[in-house]
Amino acid sequence: MEELTSKLIEWIKEQVSQAKRRGVVFGLSGGLDSAVVAVLCKRAFPENTLALIMPCQSSETDIEHAEAVASKFSIPINTIALEGVFSSLLKVLPSGNYEPANSKLAEANLKPRLRMLALYYSAAQLHYLVVGTGNRSEISIGYFTKYGDGAADILPLGNLVKNQVQELAVYLDIPREIIQKPPSAGLWVGQTDEAEMGITYDELDRYLLTGHAAEEVKRKIDARITGSSHKRVLPAIPPS
Repeated sequence: MEELTSKLIEWIKEQVSQAKRRGVVFGLSGGLDSAVVAVLCKRAFPENTLALIMPCQSSETDIEHAEAVASKFSIPINTIALEGVFSSLLKVLPSGNYEPANSKLAEANLKPRLRMLALYYSAAQLHYLVVGTGNRSEISIGYFTKYGDGAADILPLGNLVKNQVQELAVYLDIPREIIQKPPSAGLWVGQTDEAEMGITYDELDRYLLTGHAAEEVKRKIDARITGSSHKRVLPAIPPS
């Protein structure tokens, strides 16, 4: 873990240097991935790291966990409340006669897209890069919001499956309550990653690393990989 940590820190430094930027900004959600990214960024840029806490109908526990990480590792934060913007946007967007499930997800995905706006605004003001918190498990099956939490300049955890991120979190001394709580994108009250995906991270990670899984699990993962392929590439253009 020490070697991995050093490599990731040096990689972050290199990416910022190559982009001719001064530092890094990222969203601090109170979850595992963002906590790990926060510590790595702070070590890479002790004086030029900024975390944004961006509550939008978020749980108080998540906000408290985000603040606890910032306090423990002396990470500067800006808190940007997005509830009002979110509510105002819903009032002007057409509702139509959409399927309830589609409508719920469409509304929920506005939250990470609003956070993306705040992150890139801050990055532009400070001449920083936006650091994303996605890991290999999420990226592989498209479990992120396109142009929301999927929008970032660099993804330090992009080669690590969820269980590897957890191991790294233990090494970095992330608060235990954050490591142990059920992963959630915080899209709505009670939402958890595994319930929404229909598989566990253990099942997903094992399949990604070994190719082995129960047939039903394999079917679900393969379908998600195929269905989300558009999220992992630039917009398609017609042939010349």
